Amino acid sequence: MPPSEKPLTYPSSHKSNQVDDYHGTLVADPYRWLENPDSEETRTWIEAQNQVTFGYLGEIPAREKIKQRLTKLWDYEKYGIPFKEGESLQDGSTERYFYFKNDGLQNQSVLYTLKTLDDEPKVLLDPNKLSEDGTVALSGLSISEDGRLLAYGLSSSGSDWQEWKVRDVETGEDLQDHLKWIKFSGASWTDDNQGFFYSRYDEPNEKTQLEDVNYYQKLYYHQLGKPQSEDVLIYQRPDQKEWGFSGGVTEDGRYLIIAIWMGTDSKNLVFYKDLTNPNAEVVELINQFEADYSFIDNDDSVFYFRTDLNAPRGRVIVIDTKNSAPENWQELIPQSAETLESVGILNNQFVVDYLKDAHSQIKIFDLKGAFIREVELPGLGSAGGFGGKRYDTETFYSFTSFTIPGTIYRYNLVTGESEVFRQPQVDFNPDDYETKQVFYQSKDGTRIPMFITHKKGIKLDGNNPTYLYAYGGFNASMTPGFSVSLLVWMEMGGVYAMPNLRGGGEYGEEWHQAGMKDKKQNVFDDFIGAAEWLIANKYTKTEKLAIAGGSNGGLLVGACMTQRPDLFGAALPAVGVMDMLRFHKFTIGWAWTSEYGSADNPEEFPALYAYSPLQNIKPDTAYPATLITTADHDDRVVPAHSFKFAAALQEAHAGDAPVLIRIETKAGHGAGKPTAKIIEEAADKWAFLVRTLNVEV
Repeated sequence: MPPSEKPLTYPSSHKSNQVDDYHGTLVADPYRWLENPDSEETRTWIEAQNQVTFGYLGEIPAREKIKQRLTKLWDYEKYGIPFKEGESLQDGSTERYFYFKNDGLQNQSVLYTLKTLDDEPKVLLDPNKLSEDGTVALSGLSISEDGRLLAYGLSSSGSDWQEWKVRDVETGEDLQDHLKWIKFSGASWTDDNQGFFYSRYDEPNEKTQLEDVNYYQKLYYHQLGKPQSEDVLIYQRPDQKEWGFSGGVTEDGRYLIIAIWMGTDSKNLVFYKDLTNPNAEVVELINQFEADYSFIDNDDSVFYFRTDLNAPRGRVIVIDTKNSAPENWQELIPQSAETLESVGILNNQFVVDYLKDAHSQIKIFDLKGAFIREVELPGLGSAGGFGGKRYDTETFYSFTSFTIPGTIYRYNLVTGESEVFRQPQVDFNPDDYETKQVFYQSKDGTRIPMFITHKKGIKLDGNNPTYLYAYGGFNASMTPGFSVSLLVWMEMGGVYAMPNLRGGGEYGEEWHQAGMKDKKQNVFDDFIGAAEWLIANKYTKTEKLAIAGGSNGGLLVGACMTQRPDLFGAALPAVGVMDMLRFHKFTIGWAWTSEYGSADNPEEFPALYAYSPLQNIKPDTAYPATLITTADHDDRVVPAHSFKFAAALQEAHAGDAPVLIRIETKAGHGAGKPTAKIIEEAADKWAFLVRTLNVEV
């Protein structure tokens, strides 16, 4: 921080005498009152904190220039991956393409449809017209088998709660169908186009719907034209409050596949129901939570699955439901050195998406599991898409890297040739930048990969402002991707570093489990190791190093800044899980106990208490310059985590560096956030780092 700056005066956060007894350990929780986001006291506190934060950020001379550059760069056409639905009749009458497009600065992307790729696209759904400020977002969609109807979900202010409606594709008019209290669910149409399956919760308490825990999800069938009250209950488990249900109709229309999930654990069950028999019972095909099973497709009674059973990096197996005992299961594509992410069947062949050291590799196999070819990708990056139906001979995919904006390719599955379908034009030269992947050793000697991207020709003199970002949890893989926000950081001379920490899915389930529960400290050690490597290799120094992450990554930042406050110049924890003793008491937080453990369990409590960011803030400690970000309507990681962390950090902080919390209003965990809000937040983030890391702009 420039020496001329005066320390900030923070709003007062009064302390209560709340103390909890965890298995004989007394833990104070003086800011418990901040768990109620709508109390008058909390609203006053939010307003006062935002006044200090936005006052500080508004005085940074570089902020307006950064915002202008972000806005200019952001203003380019962005295309989603096209997908095709409808019946292939001779005249192609109901076969249609659908894709999303954003003109540049639209708050929400618009859904278009067209009958052939040469047609003029027609707007099917424009979420920007659903609210003045762009805070109503499209959160899910499903097209009927005949391509004539669109079921779509809407989310307001970033909430996980969705309302679903149905629209006529030809006329653009909505039908009368309106479904509510849906969360963590898609919609899957029956092949007669008369209705769809979806999952919902019971109607919550109106006043506390953004905080209350979510239990007892139920699977329903909705028939078009009928009120939701008449929807048919397909499956529920009153004896299993934590089970969630995802119903999907097979491409041949014969079966309803019910994937049963419990929390965020990657292990799941698979049940099914024969839709050709109205009286068919739900059959329990896989009824042990022992592995992950992803249904790929079926040939009549023969089901194909991607699984990590006895194969932590994934393989493809086949189960004949007429002879379904595990000893009769067959392996089609064995586990390889790379991590098998997903599989589809197109052109009557398996299209398999692998991760090799955290970048994409696509391979094609025949239905007997014999390798055919590898798809040639444009470079080291992330490929997504490859969707479609069983006999499609074309598909689409996107390719992106840290320096390549998402480019859409059309892929010929017969010839193996890719051609550019849409290529965005962004106002920068990719050749000015370089990306490399390095490997470093963590505290226990584990080899960790890290991507580093920056302008070509930077000096390794320890003076580069560096933004170190990671996640490290829930089996999620961090792969290369383009970001306008990061481009602006690198234009200012910044280095971007992204390590692939344990807890993620980059190297399969073993890598994930090495960062779970009582092994969570490995994740923090991996991140600290990345920071130390960047300093040792002269990329940066403590005074120029910022760490950042969101959600589980916000926990990562909170844990590392409290364990090693001396190592970082700035910390940006976003929507983080900061109170590891109480996270499971709100909304879907209980679902994360499979990843973190629970403080209610005497065996799991000590590990959580040892690293929980809120409980490990130490008085009279100089912490790095900190900008905590959250949203008042986040019902995934409730804002109480960030509120309590900010109050405790401001009280304990002994240095002059600012400790601020930026609280977005009318926003949630991040999904569906309007472009205008994203640009404002990015401008605030970079302005904060320009000031606190002393970056010359």
